[in-house]
Amino acid sequence: MKPAANVPPERAAAMTAQGLWFNRLILDDLDAAVAACPDKTAVIAHRSESGASTTLTYGELDRASRHVARGLLANGVGVGDVVSFQLPNWWQFTALHLGCVRIGAVSNPLMPIFRERELRFMLGHAESRLFIAPRRFRKYDYTAMAARLRDELPALDAVYHVGGEIPDSFEDAFLSGAPLTDERRPAPPALPDPNDVTQILYTSGTTGEPKGVMHTANTLIAALPPFIERMGLSEADVMLMASPLAHQTGFMYGLMLPILLRGTAVLQDFWAPATAVELMARHGVTFTIASTPFLSDLADFDGLADHDLSRFRIFLSAGAPIPRSLVERATANLGAHILSGWGMTENGCVTCCSPGDPAEKIFGTDGDAVPGMAVAVVDDHGVAVAPGVEGALRAQTPSMFAGYLKRPELYGVDADGWLDTGDLARMDAQGYIRITGRAKDIVIRGGENIPVVEVEEILYRHPVIRELAIVAMPDSRLGERACLFVGLVPDATLTLDEVIAYLDEQNMARQYYPERLEVLDALPRTPSGKIQKYVLREQ
Repeated sequence: MKPAANVPPERAAAMTAQGLWFNRLILDDLDAAVAACPDKTAVIAHRSESGASTTLTYGELDRASRHVARGLLANGVGVGDVVSFQLPNWWQFTALHLGCVRIGAVSNPLMPIFRERELRFMLGHAESRLFIAPRRFRKYDYTAMAARLRDELPALDAVYHVGGEIPDSFEDAFLSGAPLTDERRPAPPALPDPNDVTQILYTSGTTGEPKGVMHTANTLIAALPPFIERMGLSEADVMLMASPLAHQTGFMYGLMLPILLRGTAVLQDFWAPATAVELMARHGVTFTIASTPFLSDLADFDGLADHDLSRFRIFLSAGAPIPRSLVERATANLGAHILSGWGMTENGCVTCCSPGDPAEKIFGTDGDAVPGMAVAVVDDHGVAVAPGVEGALRAQTPSMFAGYLKRPELYGVDADGWLDTGDLARMDAQGYIRITGRAKDIVIRGGENIPVVEVEEILYRHPVIRELAIVAMPDSRLGERACLFVGLVPDATLTLDEVIAYLDEQNMARQYYPERLEVLDALPRTPSGKIQKYVLREQ
């Protein structure tokens, strides 16, 4: 079943009439950049393991995307077919998405940390036609993992590996031969409609399974012009993207945003502050967006004084609250505006501070709504609460996603376009919000959601665990880490190393593992028998 966007005609008409949807594709922006500045650097992709960087101009990126489009067609990929790629921040990621758009295929980026358990579900749920991954990355053998998955995924026609060998070489299948030209394009496929699904991105589920968030060209692009306005960005900007492109932060603001600006993206494939600082100095980086741990590592890097970061002016931190002391330290050490923001896979960046905002707003809030977007804090009856009072956070945005793949019943957007975000917040009299908690049962570790219920379900199968709960514990660098509380069967013992060994056997991403274990005689419960997680969080 091919993905279908939930875009009622009345929504499309209203968004267009208000000038919030632009009814164009990312290819339109690429074409404009190629026409205006074909020799300007579009992407600098740094490979941390080899230390080498690849630079593509806008003209070269355009040609690479046409090569990819031809390769997709040669593999039988058509309009609405899902192409999954589990790539680090390499230039091939950008070319793959642009190639998919050229033929109307749907991009399904997958985080490089995912392993068999996550991929088995995601590739099967999306009915992916192709899967593209590295041959090896960070000492992990993706080729062997893909081979183990093939027989379990009947819809999957082919697997290719960047850096692979014939017959599974991405380079041989997608980058050799003649590129696709508009004159050689079959009909179909024609270019997709801006309201067709163009991206499926899986969230870390708060129930037992992740949800496939569907976006169209209109919903993705709608988030960017108001963000550009808020940040004061232009074609002169150079953006460092060390957050994964397979995360919405990286996808919107590291892949799409530079193309809209006709700016330059500097891609870092895994985080190391020394590498980041060197890239920032070498390429004159002016802007980045990442989670709080990235900011902490940069601000505290010993070698800052040895590098010229004079062009760097904005670090937007999203995904976890920024401690006031870190903002002060980073401002002094980096000489840049340190701003906070809040967003979701379903919407992109919804609120953020502005350069020049008063210190109390930057230190104490997650910003106000960017132009064209709205947020509200409401009580249990949906009525707005007074300034400073905690309530449920709702969002209404032109970048609102177009549904969850195969889960239409979960699309919790009301008739007026408001989404219950699942977060708790306070709003001040000027409209600035502060995230205060989450109704969702998740832990945010370094800006990445840990699917607590899924991990709990696996651990409940452990033979000595009688009851358990995973809750967030504060961490000065990552914001939060996962703490596992357990009650054991009589006379049993359990160590954290044994928990990790058990999860290793389940092929789960290591970033989801609990990092602390507390054994209790009994977990606190309500009179109805529910575990009181707030009591455990306090502990």
